[in-house]
Amino acid sequence: MYKINKFLLFFLLPLILFADKPNLFLLKVYKDQNISGWVMSEKLDGIRGYWNGKKLISRGGKIIHAPKWFTKNFPPFEIDGELWTKRGDFNNISSIVRDKTPSSEWRKVTYNIFEVPNAKGNLFERLAKVKPYESKIIRIIPQIPVKSKQNMKRFLKSIEKKGGEGVVVRDPNAPYIAKRTSKALKVKSFYDTECKVVGYTKGKGKYQGMIGAIKCQLKNGKIFKIGSGFTKEERKNPPKIGDIVTFKYKEMTKNGMPRFPVFMRIRYVK
Repeated sequence: MYKINKFLLFFLLPLILFADKPNLFLLKVYKDQNISGWVMSEKLDGIRGYWNGKKLISRGGKIIHAPKWFTKNFPPFEIDGELWTKRGDFNNISSIVRDKTPSSEWRKVTYNIFEVPNAKGNLFERLAKVKPYESKIIRIIPQIPVKSKQNMKRFLKSIEKKGGEGVVVRDPNAPYIAKRTSKALKVKSFYDTECKVVGYTKGKGKYQGMIGAIKCQLKNGKIFKIGSGFTKEERKNPPKIGDIVTFKYKEMTKNGMPRFPVFMRIRYVK
């Protein structure tokens, strides 16, 4: 048998597992800006997927091992969207997409398109390029005209009532911008961000033998506890030390601590 050169493998392995990290447009936060003439759509709580014309890649540049039948009829140009199953199913879709050996669970996944990177024209003209490729797998996310701020807020409430994450509002006349842009904003009734798990507290009463809360560290170094939002199963098998989790909160205090933090999901595994 041939012996593998460990030195060569050290350099080749990243090339096998990773592609070039894509330059994508990213959302800023809605803070009562003027959105007259904009469009709105549901913000799907899935996994960002960038199709570079040949491979499906994560936002971080990691190759997504989708089945060949899934990408068989994808266009020969770049498209950007959300790999998604249904509302409130983030942990499941994350597990499906992270698997290096694609399972039959991919049958439940759809690819919901919201951009055509580097294409010319306005948003509607860019999305029109994908129209011939629409299928049971590829779907173009509907972009609804915003009639007023009140109209957008009613739409947000209707999405949240159904268990959705929030809304995205965009200037349809803006060109494609491959960075965080004020021409595309996320709208939610709460804020969310990420923190690193650094410890636990023991559960009491009905949570005896489970965790009571996780201790989390923000990028600013502040450490706090998250004690709500967990299912019973998540309390028995909590995120591991070093995992990055997403939580929601009402606001930040003057000391840079989140008020009323609630666990949402594991975002990155250590």
